[in-house]
Amino acid sequence: MTLHPPGTIAVIFLAMRTGVDEDGYQAAASEMGALAKKQPGYCGEDHARSENGLGITVSYWKDDTHAKAWRNHPDHAAVRDRGRGIWYEYYTLHVAKIERSYDWKKSAGEI
Repeated sequence: MTLHPPGTIAVIFLAMRTGVDEDGYQAAASEMGALAKKQPGYCGEDHARSENGLGITVSYWKDDTHAKAWRNHPDHAAVRDRGRGIWYEYYTLHVAKIERSYDWKKSAGEI
């Protein structure tokens, strides 16, 4: 878990996968994850996927300018287009500014 300071931008991507071309999807996801980490203003990501193919990825950016730069990156745009054509049944994207951030973790003795 990583706390993000107020003002950090969270790009929340909720998607239902088609199940088509799993190997291609995994390769592209790995490539985009590595590329995102190299972008200025990148602050991390969280993701989860259900068994039925519904997934959520939240990427964190220093500010909206950096988030938009990632959206407009030509390699990211090309993979997004492939996703629309092959891998996604639908997706929803939200952009939010973090106002507060908290975390909690059970101590070893509480498990």
